[in-house]
Amino acid sequence: MSRSVQVNPSILSADFANLEAELRRISTADAAHVDVMDGHFVPNLTLGLPIVEALQRVSPIPLDCHLMIEAPDRWAPAYAEAGAAGVTFHAEAAMAPVKLAREIRAAGGRAGIALRPATPLEPFVDLLAEFDMLLVMTVEPGFGGQSFLDVTLPKIARARAAIGDLDVRLQVDGGVSASTIERAAEAGADVFVAGSAVYGAEDAAAAIGTLRELAAGACRH
Repeated sequence: MSRSVQVNPSILSADFANLEAELRRISTADAAHVDVMDGHFVPNLTLGLPIVEALQRVSPIPLDCHLMIEAPDRWAPAYAEAGAAGVTFHAEAAMAPVKLAREIRAAGGRAGIALRPATPLEPFVDLLAEFDMLLVMTVEPGFGGQSFLDVTLPKIARARAAIGDLDVRLQVDGGVSASTIERAAEAGADVFVAGSAVYGAEDAAAAIGTLRELAAGACRH
């Protein structure tokens, strides 16, 4: 089945001193992936709600917020209230994932649930209809620039089978590049987070176009 694909560049690889300009560099993308890290759930510390609110005011494309934080049940709805188009929280950190997803949706955002590489998919299969997106991490969350973990490909394929006809996007995040995106797309992913593969390119728009073309071709097959 042919699926539409989305490319969401991660601003974790952008120049943090010039984020408005860096968002303009990726204006041909489907969304900007914003990694929110608290130094607790993951060992890195990035940006939080005030920065997301500021980015929302200047971004030419929707914001796709990935919360790598403790206590998302408390904090996640505020990101939807701030205008983020999508808010994804980690299954490992959420106390009541279905309730939280409904709160995010009620605040106007699309709700996503993320799984670390070692977190099994199976406990969440029956809950998938409650979400707009499932994020299968293809690296350990916390830092950009890591290599794609091919051991996650069977999990992506199982996720695609579990989603079936549900209106749920399947996102991959970590090590996505021109050399790995086709494998992820063939396994079943349709939303691709790419950081250094876009921001490390001289022409970000061309890099986005290449990734989109490669993924779309793989999805058709």
